[in-house]
Amino acid sequence: MSAPAPTLWQRVTGRAPLPAGPPEPVTSVPPASTAPRRGGRTEPLPFLDPVDLPDELRRATHMAVALLLDYPDASYDERLGAVEATASALPAVIGDDLRTHVAAVREWGVDRTQIHYVETFDQKRRCALHLTYYSSGDTRRRGMALVTFAEAFAACGWELGDDDLPDYLPSVLELSAREGGPIVDMLLATHREGVELLRSALHHVRSQYRHLLDALCRTLPQVDDAAAARFVDLLSAGPPQEMVGLGGTLLPFPSVRPEATP
Repeated sequence: MSAPAPTLWQRVTGRAPLPAGPPEPVTSVPPASTAPRRGGRTEPLPFLDPVDLPDELRRATHMAVALLLDYPDASYDERLGAVEATASALPAVIGDDLRTHVAAVREWGVDRTQIHYVETFDQKRRCALHLTYYSSGDTRRRGMALVTFAEAFAACGWELGDDDLPDYLPSVLELSAREGGPIVDMLLATHREGVELLRSALHHVRSQYRHLLDALCRTLPQVDDAAAARFVDLLSAGPPQEMVGLGGTLLPFPSVRPEATP
């Protein structure tokens, strides 16, 4: 009998799964926001308390979220199975977030999940998966912000494809899972308000992807006062909207695939 394929946990950490211990109590996944929705405006959510995690579990969570936040192509069923297997090694509340998403999209099937993905991430300004969109929007500043991300990947020894924007959240989380360290921590910390706006927006539209952002935010440090203030400003005003003729693949936003661009 051939050996079983390595789990996502093993591929990310290079280690065997943790030994089985007594089951942790299952904690229910926080429900989507039920706050009134005035005029379609995204309502703020309370910031989640961070879960104390060893580095290898934080990396495993980031890889799991990266796999499921990427476009659901033909490999999606395999990704769902890998993340589901990994969830059992994570703290109960994070594992619950991941399992809830997996169960929902598995019931939908790939075709319906693809439709939901495009409707959510490609057609809603506040649900963009590109982090510099929140800080720079469609302005001249975005080019330099993208250069910062590209330089961070290069400093970690990673080279992205010609068609990949370096601020794509799944790519940043994969970098965090595979490399970790202060550089990628800086990227996530300096764009924390964008991550929180994405989480609030996904709860606002009751997307099943909200559970992945909950899992991610539980692995990040407590939101400090400066990030909280930037989040409030971003929530009120939205991303900057100055349009510039940059050309190439950078516009229009937020699109992750040319064929999905309106």
